[in-house]
Amino acid sequence: MFAHERQLKITALLEQRRQAGVIGLQRELGVSAATLRRDLAHLQRVGKLVRTHGGVLHAAFHVGEPAFERKARAATKAKSRLAELAFALVPSGATVFVDAGTTTLELGRLLLERDDLTIFTNSLPLLYVRRAGKAALISLGGEMREISRALVGSLAMDWLSHLRFDLVFVGASALDAMDGASTTELLEAAIKREVIARSRRAILLADYSKWTQRAPIGFAAWSAFSDFVTDRLPSPAACAALKRLRVKLHTVAKSTSA
Repeated sequence: MFAHERQLKITALLEQRRQAGVIGLQRELGVSAATLRRDLAHLQRVGKLVRTHGGVLHAAFHVGEPAFERKARAATKAKSRLAELAFALVPSGATVFVDAGTTTLELGRLLLERDDLTIFTNSLPLLYVRRAGKAALISLGGEMREISRALVGSLAMDWLSHLRFDLVFVGASALDAMDGASTTELLEAAIKREVIARSRRAILLADYSKWTQRAPIGFAAWSAFSDFVTDRLPSPAACAALKRLRVKLHTVAKSTSA
């Protein structure tokens, strides 16, 4: 069977089932693991499917997630203010991880101007900005996820297994007072969870609009964060939860403890 035929069969199977395991696909197609990996990598690049740990999902899994350019144009003033507030939390000499995303990108731009930091990132847009920066900037390896311009996958996760951070700054697609922070994609959720686990201080950056959004994949409970940087006070219930968990709340109007 030629590659094109195999790839058509894979997409047809996903139209029927919406998801499939790698072992099952390999058995049905009668191909080697290496051949299947190449087919799946190609289909992900062209937007036909989403690769996950041990399987694949139909591309419709991403329906509802806006493209990077659209997200970059949303709430620009709020993102700039959040970046300035978060910038003040970074001590001299720190090793920092900056997550992929449009809010964290604004923070990354500011941090690059400092010559006393080492910055790790999986954000391709931040790497492009580096030409004008002073800080040491180190990229994770991995596959590029086109819709978010994030580096993800097994290679990025392998890099992270060797690293530790003083601070990590992560973004979210949606927030919930009970469940914490969530995102739209499994591979990005895995990166977020891993960097949080490898940090001394995990800081969430998210504007108020994220409370009205929905995203299917939770990546961190509120207890995983030491700080939450936002532009407006959340609901009384959320404030009470943050205070109970000793998450420090920083808002644009003033920085306060919750």
